[in-house]
Amino acid sequence: MATAMAAKSAPDHIFEWEGKDRTGKLVRGELRAGGEAAVSASMRRQGIMVTKVRKRRVSGGSSIKQKDIAVFTRQLSTMMKAGVPLLQAFDIVGRGSTNPRMTRLLNEIRGDVETGTSLSSAFRKHPQYFDALYCNLVEAGEAGGILEELLARLALYQEKTIAIKQKVKSALIYPTAVIVVAFAVLSVIMIFVIPSFKEVFTSFGAELPAPTLFVMAMSDGFIHYWWLIFGTLFLGGYVFIQSWKRSEKVQFFMDRLLLRMPIFGDLVLKSVVARWTRTLSTMFAAGVPLVEALDSVGGTAGNLVFTHATQQIQRDVAAGSALTTSMTSANVFPTMVLQMSAIGEESGALDDMLARAAEFYEDEVDEMVKGLSTLMEPIIIVVLGTLIGGIVVSMYLPIFKIGQVV
Repeated sequence: MATAMAAKSAPDHIFEWEGKDRTGKLVRGELRAGGEAAVSASMRRQGIMVTKVRKRRVSGGSSIKQKDIAVFTRQLSTMMKAGVPLLQAFDIVGRGSTNPRMTRLLNEIRGDVETGTSLSSAFRKHPQYFDALYCNLVEAGEAGGILEELLARLALYQEKTIAIKQKVKSALIYPTAVIVVAFAVLSVIMIFVIPSFKEVFTSFGAELPAPTLFVMAMSDGFIHYWWLIFGTLFLGGYVFIQSWKRSEKVQFFMDRLLLRMPIFGDLVLKSVVARWTRTLSTMFAAGVPLVEALDSVGGTAGNLVFTHATQQIQRDVAAGSALTTSMTSANVFPTMVLQMSAIGEESGALDDMLARAAEFYEDEVDEMVKGLSTLMEPIIIVVLGTLIGGIVVSMYLPIFKIGQVV
């Protein structure tokens, strides 16, 4: 009863109204209320006869990101542990959000829960924000009466997953940005700088060195076919990215290639293994049956090679095979994960051992990112120095022969 009263006292939307006061003067304004009837009743108590009420559309706001969902989950878990009723907790979180889209999403979910829908069912209406793993854990928490505990586990899982993704991205962003800047600088040199040298060298009337001729030929190619070069790069990049997103074969090929790349492949593998073990540990600790848990784990791995491997593991486990045996047959997991999984199965503490494996590989990713940042700097400096330095030397070689020409 107290929960329902709290929900009713918490306004949902902002309404714009028009009406007439006691003197017949036209008045208008805005009011935050739970519905149009509440607006009319409130204005009537103030002696205003409302003639028009409409809900104000709240536009703008950034898109809802995974980090927003993680923050919401942590806040909801904290308030429920503090004894705040569920609907009131939704209202508090919604009011505190700085993203209008997030506020609207929470209001919709709270409205569904207020009408009798279970929390997990309300979440399932928004699969773009709450995946199967999220909804399954919430459902398990509702059934077992430990919703706040599982929400805390969910929040921890999401925070760890986001941290892993950010670390991997930070390791890839630096070299990518340097390559893009280097290509831009190279293009400027080829299109604007080299032609100036070419005019000077043409007046020499002497035979130019082979490196200089090669650089000048490249410059001519950039000047005459710059539209083709840039068009091919942008169009090729767009087609490649779209194919990667939409074609399962291309995605599988690229995911497998990423795992086999030198230096970065090990980083990608450890980040995927960390997410995989963290997800399975969270699901299994929540009491979700292993076969059911594996169904959610495959989609959250972030790598199609591991997704296919997880599907095969799920079929083997459903047929009666041990988890460690099935994981070994998949031939994608490091030896340490297999050993910890075997110990967990034997000791009956599979969720704890998988959580330990996840923590280990999360720390490994952190250390690798720091090491890669240190390693990539000298490599990039050497490559760029060789490229730009080669061009500069090639263009200055003829100048060394000026004395001979004169």
